[in-house]
Amino acid sequence: MFSAGDEVKSRSWAPVLDAGRHNRAQLGFILMSTDLASEQDFFDMAPPGVGIHITRLKTDDHTTRETLAQHIHHMADAASRLQPDMKPEVISYGCTSGSIVNGEQAVFDAIVKGAPWAQPMCIVTGVVDALRAVGAQKLVVGTPYLDEINTVEAEFLVRKGFDILDIQGLNLATGIEFGQVTPSFWRDFAVQIDQPEADAIFLSCGGIRALEVAEEIEQIVGKPVITSNQAQFWSCLRRAGLPDRLTGFGQLFQHPGTEILPQ
Repeated sequence: MFSAGDEVKSRSWAPVLDAGRHNRAQLGFILMSTDLASEQDFFDMAPPGVGIHITRLKTDDHTTRETLAQHIHHMADAASRLQPDMKPEVISYGCTSGSIVNGEQAVFDAIVKGAPWAQPMCIVTGVVDALRAVGAQKLVVGTPYLDEINTVEAEFLVRKGFDILDIQGLNLATGIEFGQVTPSFWRDFAVQIDQPEADAIFLSCGGIRALEVAEEIEQIVGKPVITSNQAQFWSCLRRAGLPDRLTGFGQLFQHPGTEILPQ
């Protein structure tokens, strides 16, 4: 029995160590401080043996081009905090509009500066990977964003070679509002903006709860539905060398992603 003033002296032990709970891969994500959706999406999709590590950027809860452009200044520091001793295979910046405003290459460079051991990624890279994997050319796009962001996003997708049949935004200003829109609204919204000639529907933004209804929308419209978090996570898995074909999150996860090249 221990008494006050005693000195603890443990016996000699030989602990048994293994590769840890997440022995297949470690994935790191840099999220906005206002994001209410991404973390749960990642944990819902994570296969056994895959670790999910999250850090957050302090974010002004008013999503404009000006506020998004501030993220890049803190990106390297955020990347450096993502389990540096475990060295994640991939680290991704999880803001769709922020990735577009700051530019993919600038994001990659900042992540590499902070975490040179990881493949750098950002969410729009995963979106482009996903759209190409499902063979989509003509898109309809739904977002929660202000139209100043929608315009920038449409221009980005056109530069990537896609045809934008329509892009509709909810013109919400804050990330908290983004995460409070119900999944059932995203389902109904996607069905309403769909067009017969569209190859796929893209529901844009990591902070929205669209993943929960992606497969349901696909069953209604009969075409692929890509959400930002679904696409990002699928691309990160494939870049980490994991071929898992997940169910319940849309047909994207049935694609092997063999055409994806590391950054």
